[in-house]
Amino acid sequence: MSVPDAEVTAYIGRWRPSSVSPPAAAFARDVITAAGPGGQERAKNLLWAAGKLADYAASLGLDLVPAVVLHPSVAERFTRCAPGLSGVARRTLRTNLRFIGRRVVPQLYPADVPLPRERAKQPYGPAQIDGYLALADAQPTAERRMRAAGLVCLGAGAGLIRGDLREVRGTDVACRAGGVLVSVRGARPRAVPVLARYHARLLAAARFAGTGLVCGGADPDRRNLTNPLIRALDGGSGLPRLDTSRLRATWLADCAELLGLATFMHAAGISCSQRLGDLVAGLEPAGEARAVALLGAARRP
Repeated sequence: MSVPDAEVTAYIGRWRPSSVSPPAAAFARDVITAAGPGGQERAKNLLWAAGKLADYAASLGLDLVPAVVLHPSVAERFTRCAPGLSGVARRTLRTNLRFIGRRVVPQLYPADVPLPRERAKQPYGPAQIDGYLALADAQPTAERRMRAAGLVCLGAGAGLIRGDLREVRGTDVACRAGGVLVSVRGARPRAVPVLARYHARLLAAARFAGTGLVCGGADPDRRNLTNPLIRALDGGSGLPRLDTSRLRATWLADCAELLGLATFMHAAGISCSQRLGDLVAGLEPAGEARAVALLGAARRP
């Protein structure tokens, strides 16, 4: 905990705004002195937050002591109920009150435990994809060769996994809008442009499948439909076990490179994809021809 310098301490001691009652102001002066705000502008913001919280606590009949007023439940309720504040102001108020609470009554504010989150799978490199396609070509029957190649192309070339992958039939793959598209069924029906390097192999697998499932089987709801193909591509040639989630990650990485996504995010100073999601929610996706122009091409040099 830092100790306020003499100038900041003097400012805190003089703080008696008309918008806060004298008892609330006295409470704020005490807790902000203990918190050690660091600078006068920071002290001003913290004093306002603590004073307003103290007035709110007093209106509820609570004792103006730190362990009561700065209790997380009181501070959180005040943050949510304080009238006349914008969303940004409420978030700032919450941040300031948590800062004060952690400095003054740390026993009430244990350190946050980081929550685990699912990380994106590591994309396969071009040589690894070539290795899986070579293993597909080495399968003993034409049926197995086509199904294995279709699995790799649908995953790394169109980003399909799970039900979207299992339900693709040969007739769902078509040349259209200047490229090759896969019509995806299920809960999120859409047309996905296929990256150019996979066009020929996927079209061959689709022609072979006809009206049947590209990855084989008769029931797309069967959960282990792709397992035999994955085992077939486990050739012990130095390649990791095939993972359809990593095939999708490979497609995502290739598309991000085609779109210049990393350059855009760096230029915009954006590191959180949630912000992009908020922005994209208000935009309309382009038609098939534009999608093919953007995503239906090979990796740029």
